[in-house]
Amino acid sequence: MGRVTERRRTIRIRNGDVSTRPDTLVSEEPLEIRLNGRPLAITMRTPSDDFALAAGFLVSEGVLASASDVRSIVYCAGAKEDGQNTYNVVDVQLAAGVPVPDITLERNVYTTSSCGLCGKASLDAVRTTARFPIADAPRMVVDPELLASLPDRLRAAQQVFERTGGLHAAALFSESGEMLDIREDVGRHNAVDKLVGRALREGGLPLSRAILLVSGRASFELAQKAVMAGIPVLAAVSAPSSLAVDLAAESGLTLVGFLRGPSMNVYAGDERIALHTGV
Repeated sequence: MGRVTERRRTIRIRNGDVSTRPDTLVSEEPLEIRLNGRPLAITMRTPSDDFALAAGFLVSEGVLASASDVRSIVYCAGAKEDGQNTYNVVDVQLAAGVPVPDITLERNVYTTSSCGLCGKASLDAVRTTARFPIADAPRMVVDPELLASLPDRLRAAQQVFERTGGLHAAALFSESGEMLDIREDVGRHNAVDKLVGRALREGGLPLSRAILLVSGRASFELAQKAVMAGIPVLAAVSAPSSLAVDLAAESGLTLVGFLRGPSMNVYAGDERIALHTGV
């Protein structure tokens, strides 16, 4: 299996001084996700937690809702013509009775590390496939001071970022601020899929009392993944997109952006934020 980091020769220029030394870089390799043996999608990812990534992707696609929906997840042997396994092709076999979605040419897409789920970016698609309505989640209220403390804790837990400076991160926190899990990846949507996939495989869905924090912006794809996993609060250190805000408002998701120190913007679902002053 591929490594999370790799070493490359680099020429360093510092204040006019030139030197040569190896540098640690984050690995980026393609992962093909197959469903019952048929190609479904390709994403560029950091090799690690590939089975969780595939499972989380299928949660956001509305295919999986529990660990019992999966018969097996395996690397495809003989992925190369010479029979060598690249560990870059994963096949998810569904359990008996689990509906297989229609896999068309339009769905067999290439997704980069900066985009997310392709072919389903519509509010209607999420509305019709969501298994865990956030409106039905237990009541949960989060103090802004708790939210303000989370980005520093996320950054402190990014072990690979510390060595490479080239990874996004996503973490799940409890409503009391306990870090439940953290994943890093070259793609922010992959990091979230790894979190959700790990939760699915451990029987933890829906994540109805969790806060999802992402290290970058809050795109529609990330809001979608939160909704599909039943996560009631999504916080991002950067800006949300307009469609992410629309999805949050429609689904009942609490969406927080520009979470930096004590400052933040609440774009939707403010009933879950303990506001101490009038708005």
